[in-house]
Amino acid sequence: MATHDKRVAIVTGSAQGIGEAIARRIAANDVTLVIADVNAEKGQAVADSLGGLFVQTDVSNPEQVQNLVDSTVEKYGRIDILVNDAAIVPFIAWEDLTFEEWRRVLSVNVDGLFLVTKAVTKVMAEAGYGRVVNIASNTFVAGTPNCNHYVTGKGATVGFTRSLASEVGKDGITVNAVAPGLTESEGVKAGPHNDGFGYVVPMQAFDRKGQPEDIAPAVAFLTTEEAGWVTGQLLVVDGGHTRN
Repeated sequence: MATHDKRVAIVTGSAQGIGEAIARRIAANDVTLVIADVNAEKGQAVADSLGGLFVQTDVSNPEQVQNLVDSTVEKYGRIDILVNDAAIVPFIAWEDLTFEEWRRVLSVNVDGLFLVTKAVTKVMAEAGYGRVVNIASNTFVAGTPNCNHYVTGKGATVGFTRSLASEVGKDGITVNAVAPGLTESEGVKAGPHNDGFGYVVPMQAFDRKGQPEDIAPAVAFLTTEEAGWVTGQLLVVDGGHTRN
């Protein structure tokens, strides 16, 4: 088949929230979007609105990840951009954290990161070009309580980003991470993390709640040609909550 004439981006966890905002912002750069999410109804709706492809994907499942990559290449012939946003965001105190819960979260937040990136960078390396952006979290900087496994996973995301950038630069691939702060997404509003805004907002430079649309432009920049000399970096986008 002929190769698609536009750049093609896979954004995982993009059926709603920050992932959806990222997908919409990247699409505005004349990029074709592949929406990958476990939520079929919302994921398909986002893909339809962007004129792209939806592939239902549990990123912790190797067979589903390979299907995502194969489906994208079969339809478009290329993968230029990968944004790893899919994650479980738990709220559980250390004394209540079980090994089963630890593994449930890290299987998506770390194993999924590995599986998707491993499969996609093979395609990118063959083309000699790629942009990978991993969504970390400022919880890694702040040491946020009640989600130790999540914070651990986001720390792993930073290490993964820095090490991988050192290995795939020879293939024309950049790898960076963006660390959002507490953001008023659908998931946050529906859970106990929503109560954290009263603590976080006074610590920010801006007196308002962060929105998914505040995160998306930073991610989109790292997928562009202009960011071709930026790799192995962590960009914290949290309204000045953590100033490191």
